[in-house]
Amino acid sequence: MKVAIYWGCEIPTAQYAYEMSIRQVFPHFDIRLVDLKGASCCGGPVRSINTSAAMYLSARNLALSSQTGIEDLLVPCNECHFMLSETKYRIDNDEKMREKIEKLLAEERLTYSSEVKIWHVIDLFHDLVKVDAVKAKVKRRFEGLKFMVHPGCQIIRPSEIGRVDHAERPIKLDALVEALGAETLDYSEKLDCCGAALLHSHKDAALSLAGSKLKAVQSYGVDGFVDSCPYCHMMYDAKQEEAATTVGGKLSLSVLYYTQLLGLALGVDQEKLGLHLNQSFNPNKLDARAKNILIPRGNLDDRL
Repeated sequence: MKVAIYWGCEIPTAQYAYEMSIRQVFPHFDIRLVDLKGASCCGGPVRSINTSAAMYLSARNLALSSQTGIEDLLVPCNECHFMLSETKYRIDNDEKMREKIEKLLAEERLTYSSEVKIWHVIDLFHDLVKVDAVKAKVKRRFEGLKFMVHPGCQIIRPSEIGRVDHAERPIKLDALVEALGAETLDYSEKLDCCGAALLHSHKDAALSLAGSKLKAVQSYGVDGFVDSCPYCHMMYDAKQEEAATTVGGKLSLSVLYYTQLLGLALGVDQEKLGLHLNQSFNPNKLDARAKNILIPRGNLDDRL
């Protein structure tokens, strides 16, 4: 199976581990990823300034996806997924908007097609690959480990444009973690925002949101925190120390992308999954039981 992939800006420029882990795990499910040629920004950063420009940028990437001849488009970034999904919804349901966008695309000899199906990592594995197929591929099961998951805001709301999971009770990421043999715990802060949207305008508020959620998750004594968005991961992983200072606490919570956790379950070497790039993940911070299950003896990297 071939799936076109749109990486966006944050993943190839800062969140390398997400790209590394995605490229490692998808071949295990006989999925070949086809990168878009000439892709640009999704338009998210300029949406509040010029909506038409933002939608054109998204539509342009959808048109590039159509050029591959592949109907399925994987968009791993939550913000990019929202922008492309909203643009597709608007163009497909607003004839005037479609005419305006198509006219702009024609200047680049590009054509928009409504046939493109937009996927995120979560629903692609849950709805297309299927949970049982994920479970069947697992080589190392994580029985005895407990995780909490963070679905993120932009892939579950607003629901009218068609989102990855239920807006109030998202369960797909939980099911995918449980397919690896681990247990997931529900928690009242599950839908709370990571704060990334406020990072450049109200940094203290952004870090407070991230720190408060991490503090709550850590209080449950779980073995790790699982996410699937580069911006959320930045807040919970790279900004964890700053967030701890902001909320006046000590945080030592291992944060992993779902694709990294899946890769470990498939038996992929941790360095190929980019675990050495996760600032919060350190096997030495795990208790002996979790360390032995997640990272088998003899496979520890001293650089972590």
